[in-house]
Amino acid sequence: MEWKKCYLDVVLVPLGFLTCVGYHVWLWHKVRTQPLKTIIGTNASGRRLWVSAMMKDNDKKNILAVQTLRNTIMGSTLMATTSILLCCGLAAVISSTYSVKKPLNDAIYGAHGEFMLALKYVTLLLIFLFSFICYSLSIRFVNQVNFLVNCPQENTCLVTPEYVSELLEKGFVLNTVGNRLFYAALPLLLWIFGPVLVFLCSVTMVPVLYNLDVVFTSAHGKVDEIKNNDFGSV
Repeated sequence: MEWKKCYLDVVLVPLGFLTCVGYHVWLWHKVRTQPLKTIIGTNASGRRLWVSAMMKDNDKKNILAVQTLRNTIMGSTLMATTSILLCCGLAAVISSTYSVKKPLNDAIYGAHGEFMLALKYVTLLLIFLFSFICYSLSIRFVNQVNFLVNCPQENTCLVTPEYVSELLEKGFVLNTVGNRLFYAALPLLLWIFGPVLVFLCSVTMVPVLYNLDVVFTSAHGKVDEIKNNDFGSV
């Protein structure tokens, strides 16, 4: 009887999780092989050019560099604060005896036992905790860039644009990992109400993330742009 209750949880939740993992494995391969066809690779290339331009003309653009990095730190700080607050809330729910921990057995599918309920909340807690760690490390690297990007470029200077770009990329990679962990927690939040919603939400997130991660180029649009430029020059 207990296996029958857990059947949907054992099948649908790992299936939805593997769907998200499979998509991100494909995305990682795409970024490694064809970076300019993804938003992540295109933005990484632009950030390297940005660091080089900021450090090359540091006297005129130092304020712009600091303000841009400050906005990045503020965004990561907001997400880190949100993650740790959710961790505190989940920890309070796990250690409490409130009725919120007791789902409506007639309204949802899947297992309703104490072990399965604890597994749901502990999984969410761990994901938000790892997300917080990624955001915190991202803030650390971007803070380092905030100082190094204003270093004067001398012949004997060890702080080169390439070194600063590598630090900035580490910060943004950690920020991206934190974002993806935060997104992965959204389907698991629905696990409280049953495994069916987890699977449906995971499958729905894949095409949404695909449209946000891939750069779509239209050959027809490029031809039209060239024609418009030619007509404008005439």
